[in-house]
Amino acid sequence: MSRKPAPSPAPDNYEDIIGLPRPASRKPPLSMSSRAAQFVPFAALSGHEETIKQVVREWEERS
Repeated sequence: MSRKPAPSPAPDNYEDIIGLPRPASRKPPLSMSSRAAQFVPFAALSGHEETIKQVVREWEERS
């Protein structure tokens, strides 16, 4: 079983776009707090933690 090396891109692959300016976004930039909010952890299952705590309390009461 011989592996073929991945083809390397030809040096002229991007000649048609290499000199173009960087595309500008049509949307206004986000504020720092809005950008940070994208990475804040969240509870994917809202109420799940409370349910688990309730089950643990009930289990401890029975023991």
